[in-house]
Amino acid sequence: MSDTAAAVIADLSAESDDLDRLVADLPAAQWAHETPAEGWTIAHQIAHLWWTDRVSVVSVTDADRFAEILTNAWKNPLGFVDAAAEELAQTPPAEMLAQWRATRATLHDALAGVADGRKLPWFGPPMSATSMASARLMETWAHGMDVADALGVRREPTDRLRSIAHIGVRTRDFAYSVNELTPPAEMFHVELSAPGGGVWTWGPDDAAQRVTGSAEDFCLLVTQRRALRDLDVTAVGTDAQKWLTIAQAFAGPPGKGRG
Repeated sequence: MSDTAAAVIADLSAESDDLDRLVADLPAAQWAHETPAEGWTIAHQIAHLWWTDRVSVVSVTDADRFAEILTNAWKNPLGFVDAAAEELAQTPPAEMLAQWRATRATLHDALAGVADGRKLPWFGPPMSATSMASARLMETWAHGMDVADALGVRREPTDRLRSIAHIGVRTRDFAYSVNELTPPAEMFHVELSAPGGGVWTWGPDDAAQRVTGSAEDFCLLVTQRRALRDLDVTAVGTDAQKWLTIAQAFAGPPGKGRG
């Protein structure tokens, strides 16, 4: 396992533990509280993470079984994620929390054992252990934000956001394509202020199309947890400005975003 993979897996574990602390002492009735995601309660949010971690374990450990999961998913391509969350959300909160803890620990250990260069099957293109850990980190943070919003809690940003911002940058062309638009040919320059100080950058320094702002706000934008008008993220250039209106770091059809 590369040092990069180990670092991202450690960040994923820390992010999961951070969310765990938000829900660990909630009364059972509070798990039924609505979150900003329409139709999803706190229980749905944790159920979704549990389900996705569980499927990720299968991807790492049993390619044939994962192929079966993939085949069944495509029978309901626009609804299988919601259906899984709805089913598992009926689990009693204490049991759900215990199952999620056990499953994510199994996943983190499994990812740590993936050989460099091995690609893991997924619902999109196959990915490395580092990419899978980064994707799980992004989802854990984003759904954790939904839970925090439901509870009225302010979560302090950390440098774990760097992997999420990286996905946000890397998925630029995907965001255009999923919205049936042609991705720009030229690269953008993205410059974000990190939570711990300093600056994170992507793309050529002399690019005409530029995006700047807060790393936390950029991550909120690409995970569609806040509306652009409420965020410290700005663009220079017509293409970059357009990107900020459609940015989407997660797989699937165009998200509805937050009004």
